[in-house]
Amino acid sequence: MSEDQDTPSPRARRRGQGELEVQVLGALRTAPGPVTAAWVQERLDDGLAYTTVMTILSRLHAKGAVSRARAGRSYRWRAAADAAGLAALRMRRVLDNQADRDAVLASFVTALLPQDEDLLRALLDAASEGA
Repeated sequence: MSEDQDTPSPRARRRGQGELEVQVLGALRTAPGPVTAAWVQERLDDGLAYTTVMTILSRLHAKGAVSRARAGRSYRWRAAADAAGLAALRMRRVLDNQADRDAVLASFVTALLPQDEDLLRALLDAASEGA
């Protein structure tokens, strides 16, 4: 509570992991080339700790959303996916962790809006034509 005991003290908004990942990817996509974690930290301008930025970069690397190359004792990072690619990686990871992929995909497709279903059908048709 605040000093007057009538109103709660304001708290900083807690961001979700996905939100931080999107912010880090956004910073990397504006980079002139491979950059350090410190470069990313400066661009985020949120007062995030260096260790937090490193944790997010490491998680993104494990997901295949960023690549890294050794530069002395540290790494230089580069975006390998955009926000849409990151969302697709998450969706694929969720699907890969399900015992009944068919049921999950069927449930997903039946819950799509008609325009999303049309788009998915068009994308699948284009992919099969290109194969």
